[in-house]
Amino acid sequence: MTRWIRHQRACAAAAAAFALLGAAACGDSDGDSGSPYGADPTTAETSASPTPTETATAEAPASLGTATDDDHGEFLVDNDGFALYLFTTDTPNTPTCYDTCATAWPPLLTDTADVTAAGAVDAALIGTAERTDGTLQVTYNGWPLYYYTEDDEPGETEGQGVQNVWYLVGPNGDANTTDT
Repeated sequence: MTRWIRHQRACAAAAAAFALLGAAACGDSDGDSGSPYGADPTTAETSASPTPTETATAEAPASLGTATDDDHGEFLVDNDGFALYLFTTDTPNTPTCYDTCATAWPPLLTDTADVTAAGAVDAALIGTAERTDGTLQVTYNGWPLYYYTEDDEPGETEGQGVQNVWYLVGPNGDANTTDT
C-alpha cells in the first residue's frame, strides 16, 4: 500500500471521527470499558455495507515482517514498517470490524493470497479471509490484521491495548499483550 493511500485513509478517518464522534472517537489506551472503535458496541454499525475505507482495493501483494521495540518486544509490521493489530472479538478467519470500526482500524488488504514473509514471520501462519465486500484481508494464525489510523509513522504502536481488545500481533501468531 502506498503512503499516499495510507495518508488518504488516515485523513478520511480523522475527518469522519471528528465530525461524527468527536476527538475521543477512537478510544484511548487506558483500558476503560468504552467501545473499541469509538461508538457504543451495542449500537455500533456492523452491517455488511462497505465504508469508503473498505471499498479501496489492494494495489499489490502484501508483505509481513517484524519490528522490535523496548516496550512491546517483537511484533508484526507491513512492508512499510507500520504496526499490525488483531481484534480479539474477531473469530478465526472471519473479520468483524466494518463501518465505523474499519474507519479507525483499516484492514490490511491484499490483491492475492500470495503474501510474503520476512523477519521472524512464520509463513505457515499467513492466510487471507474474504471480507463482505469481496476484498481479501490478510490473516495471521487466523487473526484478521488491521492498521490503526493513529499510527502516523512506521514503528508507532498507539493502538496497543486500546479498550483491551486491540493488540499487536506477535510472530507466534498470538496477541502481544506486553505493556498494555
